[in-house]
Amino acid sequence: MKQLVYLSPLPWNSFNQRPHQFVEWFHNKHGGKVLWIDPYPTRLPNLGDFRRIKSSTFLSRNPIKGNDNKPPWIEVIQPFVPPIEPLPGSCYVYRWLWNDILQATDRFIESQNETLLGIGKPSELALQVLFRYPFLKSVYDAMDDFPAFYQGISKFAMMNREQRIAKQATRISVSSTKLAERFTKYQSKLALVHNACAVDALPSINDTLKTRVSRKQVLGYLGTIGDWFDWAFVTKLAETVSSSTIQLIGPIFTKIPAPLPKNINFLPACEHSAAIQAMLSFTVGLIPFKRNDLTAAIDPIKYYEYRSLGIPILSTHFGEMSLRHGQPGIFITNTDCDLSDHINKAMDYKYPESEICAFRKINSWEARYCSHVP
Repeated sequence: MKQLVYLSPLPWNSFNQRPHQFVEWFHNKHGGKVLWIDPYPTRLPNLGDFRRIKSSTFLSRNPIKGNDNKPPWIEVIQPFVPPIEPLPGSCYVYRWLWNDILQATDRFIESQNETLLGIGKPSELALQVLFRYPFLKSVYDAMDDFPAFYQGISKFAMMNREQRIAKQATRISVSSTKLAERFTKYQSKLALVHNACAVDALPSINDTLKTRVSRKQVLGYLGTIGDWFDWAFVTKLAETVSSSTIQLIGPIFTKIPAPLPKNINFLPACEHSAAIQAMLSFTVGLIPFKRNDLTAAIDPIKYYEYRSLGIPILSTHFGEMSLRHGQPGIFITNTDCDLSDHINKAMDYKYPESEICAFRKINSWEARYCSHVP
């Protein structure tokens, strides 16, 4: 029975994403327990953090919580440390603060003969755990371009930590082609593991197609709205289809430009079942991200969710979506294009049932990890 120590890029008590899916798949396959270590601040604070805290309350009078309940096979540790990691000498402070965490990790590893170390985000704690247990197999799973989120000394420190972890890890998996290019010198232990979809949580294909019949025209986006969100594209889109609704659903962590066209509507974040129902109301699914260093490495989970629900996609030209130009029901565009033609084609497109079925089969999280992770 193999168990897992996983240093996550996301808190356990957050919406299910790639890290949650990975540990669940691991437990189902190997039967062992999981020690999940929540992330902590790995950069210096800035003024934008205060704006983020303030804006996160927008349309969120009833905040939606993620994994409040954890299964018996998982133990969650929450590190509490000051945000000083990029500063020289911070590792010495952290070693003292992390003593309890490292002792808990020791006890967990000693309880079983076989343990895998999973690193979901570069950090000083991740490095200390890797070097503390050099005899254990390990995997660094890069779901994002982490240095691209940071600036200055924080960015440099993150780049340095990531390269040290990549060198030390037994295996490296990445979520996008751009990230794979970063680690080409580790080709022998590198795997491109795209994102996927929680297919088991979706309605049947028959129910999906019935629900999507005879809906009003709604071009929708469901997900986090951050600095990467392309407001210029969405504004032009709304002006082009003034008789249709542009529905934006999710938490907002960036400034909203004003004024916006009146057919742009906002809804707060919602539970997963409600999110699925909301997406089923979309005539077209939107993925409107800017094109920059951060989005160049993104493989949006929205792509897999939209396609698994038979929703045609209108996306800007960025990251992994740029490589999907020409796929059935995928329309890649930007603010410089004539949007009308792309919009009309997207609205008219209907995925055949057989295509939805085939897509779900090869793009579930189980299929993804079984194909790439031992």
